[in-house]
Amino acid sequence: MITNNKRSGHVLMNQINVVPYIDVMLVLLVIFMVTAPLVNPGQVELPQIGNTSAPPTQPMEVSIRRDKSLWLRDRAQGGPERKVTRKELLQAVQQKQAANADQPVVIAADKDVRYEAVLEVMDLLQQNQVKRVGLLARPRGG
Repeated sequence: MITNNKRSGHVLMNQINVVPYIDVMLVLLVIFMVTAPLVNPGQVELPQIGNTSAPPTQPMEVSIRRDKSLWLRDRAQGGPERKVTRKELLQAVQQKQAANADQPVVIAADKDVRYEAVLEVMDLLQQNQVKRVGLLARPRGG
């Protein structure tokens, strides 16, 4: 329906010409059809059975008692705790680090031990290139 506006002399149209939009869509369709075979799909690298990671290393546990004595237990060997000096502690840790450079060491202290004693042992281990030092805590009982 075409109406004539007498004042401005313009002709008003109430329909949209969609032919240019269809032309653009057909051009885009052709472009995608031509380029789709040229695109390489991404490949997913699935893990192999032989490439599984090693189980985590069991940490060495250093216990500090009320009298500031050091006790060492190697969880990997499952042996009992034994009383050690600072020098023996370093020798044992360095022997384990010779086989595994990332040998973890955890420190467990009695609740009555001063915090400074724990820091001294942590500092001693870190000064001797022990990379993984942590603290062992007992969860609160409900």
